[in-house]
Amino acid sequence: MRIAFALLASLLSLAAVAAPPQQASLDRSLWPEQLDSPALFDVASRAEILTFAQALQESEMLDEPALAARLKLRQVNLTVVRAVRARLWQRLWQNYQQALRSCEQDASFCYPVASMAELRTQAATFTADVGEFYAGWIEPSRSFHNRYLDEQLRKAALFPQTSSEIERLSSRERNGDELNDRMFLLTFVGGPGAEGGSTDSLTDYLRRQKLDGTFFVLGSRLQQRRDGAASSVREVYAGHCVGIQGWEYRSHAQWQGWQESLRRSQARVQADLPEQYVGLFRPPYGQRRADGEAFMASQGLQVSLWDIDALDDGTLSAEASAQRVVTLILLWRKGVIQFHDTLPKAQPALEWLLQNTAQSGIGWEDCHAYAQPDGPGQSR
Repeated sequence: MRIAFALLASLLSLAAVAAPPQQASLDRSLWPEQLDSPALFDVASRAEILTFAQALQESEMLDEPALAARLKLRQVNLTVVRAVRARLWQRLWQNYQQALRSCEQDASFCYPVASMAELRTQAATFTADVGEFYAGWIEPSRSFHNRYLDEQLRKAALFPQTSSEIERLSSRERNGDELNDRMFLLTFVGGPGAEGGSTDSLTDYLRRQKLDGTFFVLGSRLQQRRDGAASSVREVYAGHCVGIQGWEYRSHAQWQGWQESLRRSQARVQADLPEQYVGLFRPPYGQRRADGEAFMASQGLQVSLWDIDALDDGTLSAEASAQRVVTLILLWRKGVIQFHDTLPKAQPALEWLLQNTAQSGIGWEDCHAYAQPDGPGQSR
């Protein structure tokens, strides 16, 4: 009993110092060019990649106590932190190579890097001389990438004791790595909302844009909507994909009833939305069980994570949320974007995002193709 209380006290103590850092966004008006061509998208992408690489490299100079202090944690899982850093470097290397392909059209930030070591060398001195044209952007960008990096390292430091989207727990989990360059999947969580509310407006807006999204619903909210609304939920989600988040918005990592939560919500969606249902589970808070793979497979489910969080459920304004997403689109060049469709900021953030990337050469992955067990397919 004393051991149990000691463990509980330790966890409470850890939580007390684990306050999340300030949410990161970057005012895109500080970047002096519009993203109105694929080549200009690549220019901005190269700049964000090098800035983040510099922040990542600088973080490697911190010893374990200094890193824990920076992340406001009592201790860190240094093994996972190192693994995440290595994975981030690999992504940066791949992304920079992709972004170099348009250098004949615009040579800005086109540095000859033939190896990971050369990328590190270039990143170390990148911000020292970006030129007067980009002078107003560089320091805000540095600040953004340091704060964003802290978000990622904090999740790595707590993993796997606190699971999250920072790492996969099995090969069946998906996080957007399988997408092609410049391709992004729109996903939405927490719904459905009340009849005539944000969910209805957003699904209709996407249809009018000839786009679709993957909506991860809560079984309890779907049942409430089904029982109390005059309009059919099938009309709301027509043309879209619907996965599950469980019966209620609750961590499935420690919940003894997690299997029943999945079974119940899956049955509800399959009954109410048979044409829209897809076998994907988006864990609330990204938290799920390491030993859940066999059960998930038996239910025909795959964990669907995300790697670009709009943070539209936090303190950011709708525009700041969209600007964060654009910066991360430039950095990661592919991925799964997460919004909250029941919140009023989601649609204006999405509208800003689509308007400001319309000519950039990026594409939106078809949700039905992505949901197939063999991975992404045809894009729109």
